[in-house]
Parts: sequence; C-alpha cells; structure tokens
Amino acid sequence: MGYGSACLKGIEYLINKPIDNSDIIVFIDADFSDYPSEMLKLVEPIKTRQADMVIGSRALGQKEKGSMTPQQVFGNWLATYLLKLFYNVQFTDLGPFRSIRFKELMQIGMKDKTYGWTVEMQVKAAKHGLKCMEVPVNYRKRIGTSKVSGTVKGTLLAGYKILWTIFKYL
Repeated sequence: MGYGSACLKGIEYLINKPIDNSDIIVFIDADFSDYPSEMLKLVEPIKTRQADMVIGSRALGQKEKGSMTPQQVFGNWLATYLLKLFYNVQFTDLGPFRSIRFKELMQIGMKDKTYGWTVEMQVKAAKHGLKCMEVPVNYRKRIGTSKVSGTVKGTLLAGYKILWTIFKYL
C-alpha cells in the first residue's frame, strides 16, 4: 500500500490508545538498515526539549558501503537543498529513522501514503515552526531489494513524488 500508508496505519492505531502529551513516536524502517540501539539518540533531544522532531541523518553518520545508491545520495542532497532554499530549514537527509512528539505529529496532519511521507513531515514541521534537529545515525545494507531505490521505476517515481511534495506546500 505504500510507506506512508504503513506509517498512517501505525498512527491510526495510536490514536485509539491513551497517550499523554509526553509520548514520543519513533519511525524506523523494518529492512534492518537502521540500528534500533540508536533510538535513544533520537528521543533524548525531544525529552530534554531541545527539539520537537529529530531526524536520524545517514549523511552525518557512518554508512556501510553499498547501503545507499548514488541516486539516493543525490536525491537526498537535492531535496535537502530545496528544503533550505524554499523553507529555510537545514537538513542533510530525508532519513526514515526519526522521532517526533505525538502531539506535534497530530498537529502537522500527515497525509501522504507513498514516497513523499518523509519529506512531507519535514516540510510541515518547518511550516508549523517545529524545532527540528538531526543526529548522526549509522546505516547498513538493507535485507532484500527495495521497491524504491532497487528499481529504475521506483527511483523515478520516488524522485518525482519528493519534488512534487516540496513544491506542493510552498
């Protein structure tokens, strides 16, 4: 159904649970590329009120050789450059390993059901004035083949959707 659909389904589940305003939500891919043991690095800045949202930056961390394709590296550079140019926010990555306080997540109103999920969150966080920061995270080769970065079609569709999302919210 799509990356964003999976994230939205998780949010839908949490909406029906008793949550207080201090709860922090962490998103992490299930392909073994991120290190769950680094989760505290993404949660601590929110707990100490240094940030409302934290992105685990693969660009700032150590990447295993072959863990990101050249088109992913270029796409991240281009997207983060456009975010800085149009939204005046500094990011180095659209990394999927991220944390945000549940209350702020609800305020920004995530909608994207596919490839634009990560960039939508970063754009909406900027537009809502959330304090964002990045922390370096390590990244390894995923298990299996990506439907996005592992195919030409997936790469083109994701690139288009990411760029479209950046311009959509201007």
